[in-house]
Amino acid sequence: MPVHKFFPQEKNVPYILIPINHQNSIFATKYFIMQLTATLVQVLPLQKGTGRNGEWKKQDIIVQTDGQYPKKVCISIWGDKINDSILQTGKQLSISFDIESREYNGRWYTDVKAWKIEPAGAEMPAGNTYADAPPQEGYSDLNNESDDLPF
Repeated sequence: MPVHKFFPQEKNVPYILIPINHQNSIFATKYFIMQLTATLVQVLPLQKGTGRNGEWKKQDIIVQTDGQYPKKVCISIWGDKINDSILQTGKQLSISFDIESREYNGRWYTDVKAWKIEPAGAEMPAGNTYADAPPQEGYSDLNNESDDLPF
């Protein structure tokens, strides 16, 4: 069953299309972005190689979540998303990731692949929020006088 992601232009909110066996209809449901905030526990050795698409590099890291029952998670970072200045043991990270499973020789393997890593607390506010700058010194509103326009 194929799954298709799309982003409606009017809201830039991610949705996911899931074909369901009900008269081959497609229903849109909200797509939840997987994200966690955790402490970097260990940086594993960088792996490099050459494949049919050229050279590749992969950095695996181990992070630990907070809470009453902390969990350790191995997360893979691929290619240009590897940023050594952020990957410092003991730092809190905000990690956006995808989970993917695949079958090989009758066994299933699951990868947690990061697509965005930032120091915790560095992410931008959600939505189209912004703050207006205060008026500059010497600014005057030229429409101080009342006019007869209805708008």
